[in-house]
Amino acid sequence: MMKLIMGIFIFGILFAGCDDADTIRIGSKNFTEQVIIGEIMAILIEENTDVRVDRRFNLAGTMVCFNSLRTGAIDIYAEYTGTALAVILDEDLRTDPDEVFEFVASEYQKRWNLHWLAPFGFNNAYTITMRESQADELGIKTVSDLVEIAQEMTAGFDAEFLNRSDGYPGLREHYGLEFKERPRQMDPGLMYQAAADGRVDVICGFATDGRIPALDLVILEDDKDFFPPYHAAPVVHNTVVEDRPEVIEVLDKLQGLIDDETMQYLNFEVDGKGRRPASVAREFLTEQGLI
Repeated sequence: MMKLIMGIFIFGILFAGCDDADTIRIGSKNFTEQVIIGEIMAILIEENTDVRVDRRFNLAGTMVCFNSLRTGAIDIYAEYTGTALAVILDEDLRTDPDEVFEFVASEYQKRWNLHWLAPFGFNNAYTITMRESQADELGIKTVSDLVEIAQEMTAGFDAEFLNRSDGYPGLREHYGLEFKERPRQMDPGLMYQAAADGRVDVICGFATDGRIPALDLVILEDDKDFFPPYHAAPVVHNTVVEDRPEVIEVLDKLQGLIDDETMQYLNFEVDGKGRRPASVAREFLTEQGLI
């Protein structure tokens, strides 16, 4: 019942107001990277066009953002190719980045009239992450190495990873991975510190999260190629493509502009230093000469 009430509340907010044809609604999921990317797109549009931007950030997870875009409650948000493949399209996982992008872009256009723009350049892949000191002590470098000792270890994963086919269920089957007890469900923002403090041994990290190097954590090699690529790109409702070509032209300037290390840096400016996402986004765009 509570989930139903929250769903009604969220969509009530999404559809309230903002019928202005000169306004673009940009959404985001509820974690730092998404808000930073949302701000980068919003500021770039505001500074280079006459279009106003209504920010609809922190809209819970993948399905809320996707359904908001599909139904026209928002016009743009950033999605990840692997997430689109596994969660939205419910397809078998594949590992070739170009093949995955072309497939999801084609299917989104065909099924829902939604358009993928070119990726930003970074691959925010799921990772299996642990304390570097512990990994060195135990000689763990790969996920296969972890399998040998996992039944003596504890894990903490976020809610999506615990349930997605490209998360723990698929990883468990692919590698035969079994922990001492069922992995704990943890808030994504708390997992890294929990691993660093030793409250859990293993977490599902994100490759572009700056807290991994900052907290002396290490990413284990996905040596059996389980995880698909997760290249982030703007996904746009076709009404924007048709009615606001200047917005597409502006967003295309972000193509290939943000690599993994840059996204790690931007994320840590917020998560590690406590800066506002909008300030970090504006500083990045200024340094790139885009505003």
